[in-house]
Amino acid sequence: MKYLKDIDVSDKRVLVRVDFNVPLDDNGKITDDTRIRFALPTLSYLLENGAAVIVCSHLGRPKGGPDPALGLAPVAQRLGELLGRKVRLAGDCVGPDVEALTEKMAPGDILMLENLRFHPGEADNDEEFASKLASLCDVYVNDAFAVCHRKNASVEAVTKFVPVCAAGFLLEKELDAFDRALKKPSRPLVAVVGGAKVSTKLTALYNLVEHVDKLIIGGAMANTFLHARGLKLGKSRVEKDLAEDASRIAQCAKERNVPLLLPADVIVAKSPDPDAKPHSVRVDSIPEDTMALDIGPDTRGLFSDALRDAKTIVWNGPMGMFEVDTFADGTNAVAVAIAGSDAFTVVGGGDTVSAVHKAGVSDRLSYISTGGGAFLALMEGKTLPGVAALQRCRE
Repeated sequence: MKYLKDIDVSDKRVLVRVDFNVPLDDNGKITDDTRIRFALPTLSYLLENGAAVIVCSHLGRPKGGPDPALGLAPVAQRLGELLGRKVRLAGDCVGPDVEALTEKMAPGDILMLENLRFHPGEADNDEEFASKLASLCDVYVNDAFAVCHRKNASVEAVTKFVPVCAAGFLLEKELDAFDRALKKPSRPLVAVVGGAKVSTKLTALYNLVEHVDKLIIGGAMANTFLHARGLKLGKSRVEKDLAEDASRIAQCAKERNVPLLLPADVIVAKSPDPDAKPHSVRVDSIPEDTMALDIGPDTRGLFSDALRDAKTIVWNGPMGMFEVDTFADGTNAVAVAIAGSDAFTVVGGGDTVSAVHKAGVSDRLSYISTGGGAFLALMEGKTLPGVAALQRCRE
């Protein structure tokens, strides 16, 4: 597919799909502008190279129509502050009024369209809606990795109606990092997978075990693997219906001589409350009235040792209920071990990104992905619809 620097944008109207789905407080103020900042390199490049820039994004989950609480006015204002220029907000994202605004744009102008999800056609990948978006521009740029796993009109269908399509700088960085991590990794390649459920990452686990040199599993999902080995887990979260899948993944790892590391000890408590009384036990000695909420000290050492010789590490999912400080030590230990390695390190998933920031190691990682669902889809070995659309556009 084409990338931004492959195309001529001078005197062109460029529609840029970004991910400005930022968190808002009860007063409608942005509490974290990270996603806006990530798009600045692409937007600045376009403006500096003579493009008229039309920015489009969704925000939240409107229910079937416009929702004043989810309008993009605060986003347009913050983007303008970061760019040092006025960003005008259209009253809609399609229609005659929007067309009139875009026709009057000159090089260096920037216009933000109103929330794409105010129209059902966005989520439905509706081609009529997509063609209306496409009619606003000469060039389409996708810089929204976080939504590339979705077949939305502004991500997939729009590319059928625009003659020139390209990936923006952020999307390019995301794909390059993942290619380096999983398609062309320096070995040993180690995957660290955690989180609450096996069910949400089952396909990813089946795919990873075919490609990695070591597989580390922690968090509540490790309980299902331990259950499959016949261990009693007390009140711990276990997906008993996935025990057979866990056994198959373990068997596949064994057949490929891939070490599959599970917790040897865990931190248990009677509840996940901050004032609970935690203690460490071996995984074969979990009391009936307790639940596993973090990996134990021996497991922290085991996992850290397993990461020491890695040349590439991919991490998705915390090792326990890290949001509660009482149960954050395991996730923090893994974060520190990954950050302290000599490996190329890629971290993705909302909870995992929060965890590395909480552990204070984010600046020591090679790459932190901006996409949760998209990151997981790549771990599953899937082609992202948004990326496939850009590839077809070139053809």
